[in-house]
Order: sequence, then structure tokens, then C-alpha cells
Amino acid sequence: MLLSNHVVNASSLELLSAVLGNRKTAETMLRHAKGSLFALLHQAPQENADLFCSEGKGAYAGDPFVKLQAARELAARAIAEELGHRDALSSPAAVRDLLKHRMAGLQHEVFVVLLLDAQNRVIAFEELFRGTLTQTSVYPREVVKAALRANAAAVIFAHNHPSGVAEPSHADQVLTQALKQALALVDVKTLDHFIVAGTSTLSFAERGLL
Repeated sequence: MLLSNHVVNASSLELLSAVLGNRKTAETMLRHAKGSLFALLHQAPQENADLFCSEGKGAYAGDPFVKLQAARELAARAIAEELGHRDALSSPAAVRDLLKHRMAGLQHEVFVVLLLDAQNRVIAFEELFRGTLTQTSVYPREVVKAALRANAAAVIFAHNHPSGVAEPSHADQVLTQALKQALALVDVKTLDHFIVAGTSTLSFAERGLL
């Protein structure tokens, strides 16, 4: 068992073993993911379930991939909870971490919105649209409805690029401006728009695109 003050200095294998409770399983999973924790954490729970059939693992009966998915979701919820108590703009790293936890590794595009109150604290995280590998249709009317439904004072948009390239297209920039203008009509501020591509994120605000 790892002592709490030794966790930061532990190896990835030791941490994974602690989460799964089985070093042999941890070694197998890391080997199959070619040592990439990112690849491991973003696999579908049953994607490689056959690896553990010999260990008597059912689809969801102690499935180690489910355990990792659960750990990742708990981490995302912890970040979202913290952002519900403080100004999201003062915590850009936490916003990026939340978006990466929720969106990195997806094989299809999604468009999400962080709905914020007047103090820029997160009220809710909503996936509004889901698309294909390369595109998603986004409707400003639905975005405005979501903001009004949550009584949001501001929003942060995000969408992912499964291609792994975190560069905004011309269409991304046009859409962002259209959404910003639509929300301004109902007194909702657009604070940023992030693109998530694997472990990389791009901020429209930091690029001067808002």
C-alpha cells in the first residue's frame, strides 16, 4: 500500500497497481498501451476486456478498465466541484484539466459549454452537440436556450479535434463569433472557447480570437 506522502514520487506502475489492487494486471495494461497512461485512461472499458478473461474478469465484474474510467470520472468531478466554488478565469489550469478529462481521447467531435454564474463559478458542464470524426453541427438557438435555462451570466465553449491538431479552423472562428453575438443579445458573456486535441488545448482568448 502506498503511503500518501509517497504518492507523488511513486512510479506509474505503482500508482496503477494501487488503483487496481493487482500489479500483474497493471503491468499487462501498461504493456498493452505501450507505456502510455493517456492511451490507457482513454480506452473504452470493454475494448480490451479479452486480455483479462483468463483472470475471471467479467464484462463489468471487477473489469480494470471500468475502474480506470471511474477514477478518471471522479477526478473530473472533483475539478468541476472546485470550479463551482471559485472564479474559473483565475483557474485556467483547472478548466483545461476538466476539459481534457472529459474530452480527450474521444473518437468523435463534441461541443460542450461550461455555464457560469456572475462570479464566473461553474454552474454546469453540458455536452450540447455530438458529431462525427471531423465535424459537429452547432445551433446558436440551442446554446442560448441552455444558457437561459441555467440562468448563466457567462459561458466557456469547448470542442475537441480527434485529429490531434489543436488549431482553430475558419469555421470554428466564424461559429464562435456567431455564438458570442447571439448570447450578447440576452446579456450572457462569452469568456473563452477551447479546442481540446489529445493532451493539447488551445484558448481562443489567449490567441486574441474573441
